[in-house]
Amino acid sequence: ELARSSEDEKQSQLQRLAAFQARNAEEAPQWLARLKQAVIENGNVFAVLVEAVKYCSLGQITTALYDVGGQYRRSM
Repeated sequence: ELARSSEDEKQSQLQRLAAFQARNAEEAPQWLARLKQAVIENGNVFAVLVEAVKYCSLGQITTALYDVGGQYRRSM
């Protein structure tokens, strides 16, 4: 059975995300730049990701990866 969040739960999560991003506003751009550089240089992306998740949201990381690599499309 599919469980859906209530409106209060959704708003709470959005507030926590905004607070996380505000707390890490100084560090996040640096880690996103390092992540992009690791991808461009074909480096160890996992090692950078392990650190980046401490300062960047999943949405920020996804956007950064999309910026350098484009959208992933599974072979069909």
